[in-house]
Amino acid sequence: MRHLRHVVGAAVALTTAGTVLATPAVAVPAAENYAALGDSYASGVGTRDYFEDSGDCLRSPKAYAQLWADSHDVASFAFEACSGAVTDDVNSGQLDKLSADTTLVTISIGGNDAGFSSVIKDCLLGDDARCDSAVSKGEDRARNELPDKLDTTYANIREAAPNAKVVVLGYPRLNELGDCGIPFFSDAKRQRINDGADVLAEVLSGRAEAAGFTFADTRDAFAGHGVCSSDAWINGPSSPLVESFHPDADGHAKAYLPVLNDITG
Repeated sequence: MRHLRHVVGAAVALTTAGTVLATPAVAVPAAENYAALGDSYASGVGTRDYFEDSGDCLRSPKAYAQLWADSHDVASFAFEACSGAVTDDVNSGQLDKLSADTTLVTISIGGNDAGFSSVIKDCLLGDDARCDSAVSKGEDRARNELPDKLDTTYANIREAAPNAKVVVLGYPRLNELGDCGIPFFSDAKRQRINDGADVLAEVLSGRAEAAGFTFADTRDAFAGHGVCSSDAWINGPSSPLVESFHPDADGHAKAYLPVLNDITG
């Protein structure tokens, strides 16, 4: 997601010899030519460990994409995700490594297009009404502006990688309700942010399906581990600020990676 500089902080059916077997996994070739695209949720911002040569993109060895590449038979790996990216950035700067030889593409994108940073800032610094208004604006952008941007981006990915399986990884609900040590971060604010995540998931899922891509819903995987949890896999307000409200290393290893593995095998 964009840097929070102003923030405190199916089933596939297989019929064999008359028997129908169902599996949720997409069959993946033994050796992948894999490309990982997207924003900071894909690059691994929040894990507090970054490749020195990734610069402001903040790509992490603990990001789900790198973890997947490290644990599978990968012939090539293009880690193109970049902190702060919106759909236009994917289209203009992240597709060059894709080709007819690319067999797997993952992408997390759309949160910045919906105004993630502004929502978090207004919810942390404003009252409940200001937070509600900010989330509502983000939801409107997600419903009314984001679909066309996703359609264009997904079409460009398909054109650049005509033979690839494409997995769209969604965003988690960020917060748990109840006791919380973050001042003025009320249950009402946390619930509205989670509501916005549900709207975003609906849009991402619908456009992925329309493109013939697979949507990987991460909300259940993070359940019980959001901000204000006693076992949080998502950072609250952090230093540096860019780490705020992003999955930490556990979030990538224990939530994102298993969800992706369930799809790819």
